[in-house]
Amino acid sequence: MCGIAGIFHMDGATPDDSNALEFMQRSLVHRGPDGHGSFVRGSVRLTMRRLSIIDVEGGVQPINNETDTVHVVLNGEIYNFQRLRETLEAHGHRFRTHSDTETIVHAYEEWGDAFVDRLDGMFALAVWDESRQRLLLARDRAGIKPLYFAIAGSTLVFGSELKAVLASGYVGRALDFQVLAHYLSLEYVPAPSSILQSVKRLESGCTLVASTSGIQTSRYWDLDLSQSENNPVQGSIAEHAGTFYEVLRSAVRREMVSDVPVGVLLSGGLDSSAVALLMSEVSNHQVPSFSVSFSESSYDESRYARQVADHVGTKHYELPMRPDDLVNTLPVLAGNIDEPFADPSIIPTYLISRFAREHVKVVLGGDGGDEMLAGYSTLQAHRIAPVYRSLPAWIRRGLVEPFVARIPVSNRYLSLDFLLNRFIRGADAPPYLQHQMWTGSHYGEDLTAILHPDIRSEIDDSCFHQMLADISGRSGAQHLLNRVLYQDFKLYMEGDILTKVDRASMATSLETRVPLLNVEVMTYLQKIPIDWKLRGLTRKYLLRKAMEGRLPASIIGRRKRGFSIPIAAWLNRELQPLVREYLAEDRLDREGIFCGAEVSRLLDQHSSHVSNHAKRIWTILMFQLWRDRWLENV
Repeated sequence: MCGIAGIFHMDGATPDDSNALEFMQRSLVHRGPDGHGSFVRGSVRLTMRRLSIIDVEGGVQPINNETDTVHVVLNGEIYNFQRLRETLEAHGHRFRTHSDTETIVHAYEEWGDAFVDRLDGMFALAVWDESRQRLLLARDRAGIKPLYFAIAGSTLVFGSELKAVLASGYVGRALDFQVLAHYLSLEYVPAPSSILQSVKRLESGCTLVASTSGIQTSRYWDLDLSQSENNPVQGSIAEHAGTFYEVLRSAVRREMVSDVPVGVLLSGGLDSSAVALLMSEVSNHQVPSFSVSFSESSYDESRYARQVADHVGTKHYELPMRPDDLVNTLPVLAGNIDEPFADPSIIPTYLISRFAREHVKVVLGGDGGDEMLAGYSTLQAHRIAPVYRSLPAWIRRGLVEPFVARIPVSNRYLSLDFLLNRFIRGADAPPYLQHQMWTGSHYGEDLTAILHPDIRSEIDDSCFHQMLADISGRSGAQHLLNRVLYQDFKLYMEGDILTKVDRASMATSLETRVPLLNVEVMTYLQKIPIDWKLRGLTRKYLLRKAMEGRLPASIIGRRKRGFSIPIAAWLNRELQPLVREYLAEDRLDREGIFCGAEVSRLLDQHSSHVSNHAKRIWTILMFQLWRDRWLENV
């Protein structure tokens, strides 16, 4: 695991970029505290920070070939590098290290740009081809590892994080107001955009080639759930539960490759529990497991984590989390997260990563299971919504909605009033928009109302709808729920879940791997029918069947909670000083992005328990913290 960055002058210019390259490398030190390296020749500059995992002593980057014409920097891990090495050696290639990065050098020599099709791993990488004067950037299939880039005239700048691109000095910090609107709706910035006008993200499963002719991007892989409709797997669900167990077990074994200790982030949920079980089965040593506990019972899963740890035999470590931890952590995260990000679970993810880093350098987690196996409650809502829409209007408007409006507001996790209000809010929307309205924050008139009048004219509502419709259509799937799963895979998983895991863990120099997004697991699951993933209203049905008799029945059958914190209550208590400072009405009006009066109305209703506006308030607050650090104090 590393952080990578670079500059390529596509017109052949050779300016002195030594200071820029040094600033870019230093901005990524948290991603790789074990060392750094650079390559400068002609019009190209590559740099990296290293977190030593494989071939600790010998795997220094950048790595080049025997003729010094191909140079590579890699952020991530290639799990099948040993198998690839054997193939390449049989073809006459000679290696001088035992690192996975050197495998990329020779794979590129042997197969050209198509080498990415052979990689099993999580990665963002750059390959400089001296003889062809071209730079190739590539990102893994699921988007586990990030990669940002910008074009400034004839100069390409790239980096593992936005801050590295900014450190080059080649790009500006003008806010993209259309993307700001997307963030306020989704609670994260969707690829391929960044929050800044001048910077983009390379999408998952894509390559970018830069040369004197300019740049060209292409997609080498995409999730294809239409396979489950057109060429579904043969056999019974019981048979495939056994097959899936072996596929996932094999992925876990491959992803445990490391020359340093490996642990597991264990929430007590089904996904992380399955990963912990399989790690314990394939490991020759007792696996360390790590969890967090909360005093607020509706958010606390620690007893389930302890139950699983005892069942599978891990050496378990538990971190109690107090409200003060949130307040103390926010400034740290605001400095590390260089785009606005409003998923509050990044805070416990950061704290548990920091805690785990005291014991190990690498952990495996259960992320990706919800997207690949239909784990979100919104999928159940999609099955219920048509029934609700079929009810006569007098029942919906005259009975159901007034009843829901009278349910007392609760700050408990996924409380009844929260879930029912969310469901009604999106019940009449098109499915692609419906899904986001159930999970996100600000939409339609609500979004317009919170924006400063000067900003409203910069926003085109149709852009958001078109983005969602395009993603849904690109899935190639006919079944509504397969289109929804694809939308989650491309938006929520990449923009929220994987961003959270990468930024939170790498801020503490911890590598997190996600075997449920291993290429062989994804290839297998995209052929599984949707009804084997969501059986009636039972989510992750195939995984539950695969774990029968292997995990406790109480773990297999329990309700999903997610990994979050009691923001709704904390906004009225521990976070009040922060809220008063950053969301003060006069401050918002002076800064000219948000409407101070409307935000004050949300705060008043939330504090008086008239409505639970926690998600909407938190989304604005996190933007304000980001703005203060990355736009104002630069």
